Amino acid sequence: MTTNDRPLWEFLVPPSAYGDPSRTAVRASGVRVAMADGSTLLCGTSGLWNVNFGYGNPAIAEAVHAALLDASYLSLFRYGHEYANRAAGALLDAAGPEAFGRVLFSTSGSAANDTVMKLVRQYAVLRGERGRKLVVGLRGSYHGLTYGSSALTGEDLGQELYGVDRRLVRHVSPHDVEELRALCAREGERIAALVLEPVLGTGAIEVPDAFVAAAGRLADEHGFALVADEVATGFHRTGPFRASAAWARQPDLVVLSKGLTNGTCAASAIVIGRRVVEAFDAADAVFVHGETQAGTPPTAAAILATLQVARETVADGRVEALARRLDAGLQALAAAAGGRVRLTGRGLFRGLVVSGRDGLPLDGPATAALVAETRRAGAIVHNGLGGIQLLPALTYSDAEIDELLGCLADGLSTAQGVCFDDVSTVPQPRAGLVGVR
Repeated sequence: MTTNDRPLWEFLVPPSAYGDPSRTAVRASGVRVAMADGSTLLCGTSGLWNVNFGYGNPAIAEAVHAALLDASYLSLFRYGHEYANRAAGALLDAAGPEAFGRVLFSTSGSAANDTVMKLVRQYAVLRGERGRKLVVGLRGSYHGLTYGSSALTGEDLGQELYGVDRRLVRHVSPHDVEELRALCAREGERIAALVLEPVLGTGAIEVPDAFVAAAGRLADEHGFALVADEVATGFHRTGPFRASAAWARQPDLVVLSKGLTNGTCAASAIVIGRRVVEAFDAADAVFVHGETQAGTPPTAAAILATLQVARETVADGRVEALARRLDAGLQALAAAAGGRVRLTGRGLFRGLVVSGRDGLPLDGPATAALVAETRRAGAIVHNGLGGIQLLPALTYSDAEIDELLGCLADGLSTAQGVCFDDVSTVPQPRAGLVGVR
């Protein structure tokens, strides 16, 4: 294959892997993706966390189509438009209008996190605290790969290679409240914000309730903003519309993206707390930010339609039932694996940490091999930390949950040379999965 046969620069794979027909999608519908090699795969990750309500959802597609005909593009640069106004109002209603007062549109989770880092620093200046420049994240967190969000991300994803500037960023362990307290005691007057994912993105690791509660108290004590990055956990992925709704101290900013348009448009939104809004309003301050494609009419229409579909989907408790079914199947699979599979996450945002023959979590090549074997078994999954991630659509049937679990069992069995010491510790394909309720 020549370079001209591979015109597309694919993300996160070497050039030698470009154009692989088994990884090249040609169409998608419902929860299935058809590939160029002729296979049709069950999507176990909701199209990279985005497609919560199925590919080609007709209600969302029709709303986008109507907006494209009515007002294909309108800008938010020094202007507003009614499509964006209606979408912002609907997002405030969903997030909680008693706590939040305005919505700022962006185009991706990464771009939104960059924007947050600017916004919280200006918020500090408006309160007369120019020295607050630090933004604190968590080790193991994932906020994106643009320069600001990459600095905030708590994993090693080539930040040194790419010259990412982390001088105004700090990281603490989500499992060590004392480390956060020590940082606040040392630099609390310099901290502009603490950014938390309720469930850490790449590893599907839940942030402990005790840490979240302490973070809220320390934010009030030291005067910094609290930010919930709900790019992955929003839109009922872990239960409620936003996971941070359960926090005793509500966040000052909430970042939404992946489920926002069911994957139909490049979009994100920052839902802004009333205290922040009031500071900008009191000073009549201009926030120097803008994105050409943020909050366009098709995007706004997609958000409105997705919110309606979400309300209808969760109304009868079906999503909670799917989460219980998935958890029961994963527990059975982990038990069959003889302690070699550890489960993480909650709701329909789950991770499997798999131990290799050395007893340690899988390394990068071994994880890639497990992902490939699961794909050959019939399901698309993505790499996690030492294993794989699962984010089935909220519209799965019971049979599709069971099918996904079966593909996982098959993938683990086929990858036994990577994952397991001997066949006795390999879960039998689909063993223990029939009849899970």
